[in-house]
This record gives sequence, C-alpha cells and structure tokens, in this order.
Amino acid sequence: MIEGIIMRGVGGNYYVDTGNDLVECRARGLFRLKNIKPLVGDKVLIRLTDEDEHAGYIEEIMERTNEMLRPPVANAEQLLIFFAVKNPEPSFLLLDKLLIAAETNNLKPVICFNKCDLADDEQKKQIKSIFTNTDYRVIFTSIHDERSVSELKEILKDKLSVFSGPSGVGKSSVMNAVQPDFCLKTGEISDKLKRGRHTTRHAEIYKLSFGGYVVDTPGFSSFELEGIGEAELKEYYPEIRKFQSGCRFADCLHYKEPGCVVKEAVNDGLISRTRYDNYVRLLEEIRKIKIY
Repeated sequence: MIEGIIMRGVGGNYYVDTGNDLVECRARGLFRLKNIKPLVGDKVLIRLTDEDEHAGYIEEIMERTNEMLRPPVANAEQLLIFFAVKNPEPSFLLLDKLLIAAETNNLKPVICFNKCDLADDEQKKQIKSIFTNTDYRVIFTSIHDERSVSELKEILKDKLSVFSGPSGVGKSSVMNAVQPDFCLKTGEISDKLKRGRHTTRHAEIYKLSFGGYVVDTPGFSSFELEGIGEAELKEYYPEIRKFQSGCRFADCLHYKEPGCVVKEAVNDGLISRTRYDNYVRLLEEIRKIKIY
C-alpha cells in the first residue's frame, strides 16, 4: 500500500497526494459502517486499482493528531486567522471565537491583519494593543508588501496550516501572493453588504513549493462555540489567566464579583477592554444556552 495525504474531497472522491502523484480514491465501505469520514489533511494508506494507476481506494486512515469540525480538517498544526484592517471592518468577537477554536483543537493561532496598506502606523498600533498580554503572534500582511509576504512564508514553511476568517478579507489573494501558481479565485467586497462574496467552496489543501501545506477554507461571518462551559471560558483568554490568581474568590468568573483583579487589570490597561467585553458577551451567550 502507498502512504499519502488527502488534499481534497468532493462528492465521495478523495484526491490523495502520494508525493509523486495525485490519486483519485474512493473510501472503503467499512469507514461508512464505522461512521468515519475521511477528512482533508488525513494521512492515509491507499491501494491502487489494477486498471488505473491514478485511481485507488483508501484502505486505512492513520491516527489523527487533531480534528476540526469547521472547517473539516485533520492534523493541522496552526490556524492563521485572517481579518482585514478595514473593508470589511474586523469583527473582534468572531476573531476571539476563532482563537478559542484554535486552542480547543490544539492549534497554534497566528493572527493576520490583511490589507495593511489601508492602515497607518497608529491604526496598526491600536489593533496590536488589543492583544496585550496574550502572547499571540500578530502580523500585518498585504499583497503589495513583499516583506510581509516573506514573513508569512516563514510562518507557513514545513507545516500544515489552515487559513480561516470571513469572506472578503483576502485569504485567497494572500495565498496567490505566497505561491502565484495556485491561481485561486478571488472575490470582491459587496458595496451593499460590506462583506465579501464567497470564492472558496470547500476545504482544500495546497502544496507549497518551499515546504508545507495550506488549507483554504470557505469564508464565513459567524461561528458558534460548542461544548464550553461558563467556568471554562476564562481559561481560553491568556491575559485573564495571567491575572486571575489574585481574585478574592477562587471560582471568580470576572463578571460581577467583588475583589476581581481581572477587572482592575482592564481598568489599568493591562487587559484590552475590547477583549474583556467580548469575554463578557460570550459568557452571557453561554449562560443563555444553559438556561434554554
């Protein structure tokens, strides 16, 4: 059998990169019986058909290091979260949800603010200050800035990375800048809706000539957290973790409790007001779900 990685899956056909060839495969029926669906990023063992060396069957799916549901990707190492500095305006609440999704899936997040040529240094400084005391890597990219494209290449090299974020922020354009022969379809911003038109229809892996793989995913404007309780949420905010040990109550939710050092840190500028307000909003969303 031959080892490979699933690059794309459409209509029950899976395209497996074996290193030397791209083989169109069907999954064995036993996966369906076991309720296992092959995912983009899966490392698999395949058997070629006797009739066609470019066709085969997936015989085995190797153990996954992780599995994302949205987008449906296996074995990713890092999540590159793309937002534009403007046009469309960034949703920091959606960004926080994606950061939490990265942590729950054991992925290293990298925050990329694209179209940085539309922002001046002061605007970039304000954006970066939102992530004070988080230790998240924040970069600014533009297809018109060769240095930022080079920085992105270094981040992507020899890893399986997922590009994620809303439509219209320029994910596909950046991927084309990283490797022009991708020739991905790019969209325009709708003047009426102020958001991008979807140009990527399904998760698909692209092989980088300088080493590594990237997954371009369909853009989206909403993302719901699942399976996180109100007591757990604070653990997904690194800046809250840094300060919360000083709170009066060990089970402090940093919401309305007295003697909360996290709220003091917000007032002192050690925790971003934007991030804290998002935390409170997500906490209230979780509580509503719990009630209903």
